[in-house]
Amino acid sequence: MSKRATTADHPTKVDWQIPLRGELGEWYSVIRVGRHVPFGYKQDETDPDLLLPIPEELELLEKAKLFLQEYSTRKVAVWLSKESGREISHVGLYKRVRMEEKRRRASSNYKQYAKKYKEAARKSQKIEEKRLGGKTPEVLTQMRDTSNSQEGSVAPSVDKQEVIFEPNPGPQTKFLASTEQEVLYGGAAGGGKSYSMVADPVRYFTNPHSRMLLVRRSTEELRELISVSKQLYPKAVPGIKFMERDKTWVAPNGATLWMSYLDRDDDVMRYQGQAFNWIGFDELTQWPSSYAWSYMRSRLRTTKASGLPLYMRATSNPGGPGHQWVRKHFIEPNAPGNSFWATDENGDVIQWPKGHSREGEPLFKRKFIPATLFDNPYLSEDGMYEANLLSLPEHQRRQLLEGDWDINEGSAFPEFNRKIHVVDPYDIPSNWTRFRACDYGYGSHTGVVWIAIVPGSEQLIVYRELYVSKVIATDLADMILELEEGEQIRYGVLDSSLWHKRGDTGPSLAEQMIMKGCRWRPADRSKGSRVAGKNELHRRLQVDEFTEEPRLVLFNNCTNTISQLPSIPLDKKNPEDVDTNSEDHLYDALRYGVMTRPRSNLFDFNPDSQRSGFQASDPTFGY
Repeated sequence: MSKRATTADHPTKVDWQIPLRGELGEWYSVIRVGRHVPFGYKQDETDPDLLLPIPEELELLEKAKLFLQEYSTRKVAVWLSKESGREISHVGLYKRVRMEEKRRRASSNYKQYAKKYKEAARKSQKIEEKRLGGKTPEVLTQMRDTSNSQEGSVAPSVDKQEVIFEPNPGPQTKFLASTEQEVLYGGAAGGGKSYSMVADPVRYFTNPHSRMLLVRRSTEELRELISVSKQLYPKAVPGIKFMERDKTWVAPNGATLWMSYLDRDDDVMRYQGQAFNWIGFDELTQWPSSYAWSYMRSRLRTTKASGLPLYMRATSNPGGPGHQWVRKHFIEPNAPGNSFWATDENGDVIQWPKGHSREGEPLFKRKFIPATLFDNPYLSEDGMYEANLLSLPEHQRRQLLEGDWDINEGSAFPEFNRKIHVVDPYDIPSNWTRFRACDYGYGSHTGVVWIAIVPGSEQLIVYRELYVSKVIATDLADMILELEEGEQIRYGVLDSSLWHKRGDTGPSLAEQMIMKGCRWRPADRSKGSRVAGKNELHRRLQVDEFTEEPRLVLFNNCTNTISQLPSIPLDKKNPEDVDTNSEDHLYDALRYGVMTRPRSNLFDFNPDSQRSGFQASDPTFGY
C-alpha cells in the first residue's frame, strides 16, 4: 500500500490551453541514454538505441510542468499517470523535469558567468587606467579638498579636512545606525564587515563607563581586526593606547575595548563576573553552537547612570560550523533588513519573566542586514575581487558572491533534497510498523523521532518529531506517551548512556522512563557505530533505482529535522563522521533508528497480535 494509491486530490486546472504544434515546435527523436525509456518517448522497433517521441504524452508533460507551480509533485504525478495511461512516480517526474531544467541552466549559466567575468576584467582595466598619475583613495583615511575654487573665482578659504572613516551608503550605514539589541551584518564577502565591526565601538570611547568586548574564535584570527583598529583608533580617539599583552584599547578617560578569543564553550568562564555594554562577534558562523552567543548575553549590562545602550553585534558569511543556528536565529524569522522579536532555541519569543512588571512582553529585537560586494565601492569598482569570486566553485560562489544562506559548505549530507525527501503528511495505516528513537539531553536538547515502515519495502517515513530542552527524563516520558496515545509502537531505541549509573544507587534515566511506561532498548554505541550509522543514512537517502523513490522520507511537519539534516557539517579531523560540536541531536536520534535494522512484512505481522496492558519484565530492554 502506498501513499500514491490513497491520494484523492488531483490537479483540476483547465484554463491553460496547450499551444498549437507550430508554437511548440516539432518533436524530435533522441538517442537513448541508460536503460530506462523516459516519459514521452518509446523505443524504435528497428533501432533500440533510438527513442521516438509520443506527442500526446509530451503535450501532457508540458501541462504538468505548469501544474507543478501550484500542486505537489506527488499529486501531479498521479494526475499525469491517469491522463496518459502510463505510470510515472513523483520522483520520476521530478527527475524528468529537472533534467531539462539542468540542461537549460548549464547553457545559460555558462554564458552568464562568462559575460560577468569579461565585464569585471574590462572594468578593472579602466579603473587602473584612471588611477595612473592620480592618488588612490584609502578606505579609512580620505583627504577631501573642500576649497575646489576655480582659478579667478572668489571663494572662502577652507582647509583640507581629514575624514577618518565614512561608512558606505546602504547596508554599512544601516548597520552602524541600528538600534536593535542584536544585529547580524553579513552575507557576501567584501561587504565591509570587518571595518564596520571595528568602527562601531568608536562612538562609546567618549563615555568613561564604557566597557566593550570584541571576540574571534581564536587569537590568530584577531590579527586583521587589530591591524585595522591600529589604523583607525589613534586618529579617532587622541591619546588612546593599545596594551599589547592584554589586547586591550584604553582611552584617556578610562573607556576600554578588549579584543579577545572564545574558542570552546567553557572559554566563556573567562568573562564570568564581568560586564560589557557592547559585545561583538566577528565571523559568527565559526562558533558551532549558539552557547557562546547566548551566554555572553548575560554579560551585557551596565549602570543606568552611565547612559549607555546595550548592544550585541556580529558579522558573518554563510557557511561554517554554525551556519544552521545563525540562520535559525537571524535569517529565517523575518525578511532581511526588518527587525523582529528575538526567539529562543525552540522558536518561541523570549519574554520578560514572571513576577516582572513587564511580564509576558517580548524582551528585545534582532535584525539581519545583508551586504554584498557591490555595497563596497572600494572593492567592487576595480572588478578584480569580483572576478576572483566568479572563478570559485558554484557553492562557494553562491555563498561569498551572492550571500546565499541556503548553501552550506562541507555538509555531511549534500544529497538531501527537500523536493524528494520531504512529503506532505498523510494518515499512516494502523497496521504499519512504527517505532521511535531518542537522543536525550537536558542542558542541550532532546531529539525524538517517530518512524513508520512501508510494508514490503525498505522505505522509512519520519512522521513526527519532538525537540525540547530543559526537560527531565520522567517528564519526557509523559510527553512521549501523550503524543503516542492510540498508536501501537513496536519498540523504542534510546542513547545507551542513559543506562549508566554514575556513582548513584538509584534508577538510571532510562529506567525512570521505563517505569513510567515508556519502553526503550539501548542504541548501538560500539566502536565504529557512528561511521556505520552515517553510511546507513547515506544509503537511505539514495533513490532506489527500481521503485524510483528514496528509502527515507520525512513529513514536512518535522521542521527541525529537515532544517538540521542538510546543514550538519563534516568533522574536519574525521571526514567519515559529522562534526559532533554542531547541532546534531535529531541526527543522532535518526541514526539510532535506522541502525536497528527496521523491517516489515505484510505476511509476518498481524496487528491483532498486539495487546494493551503489556508489563515490562526487563528493566534494561523494557520487555
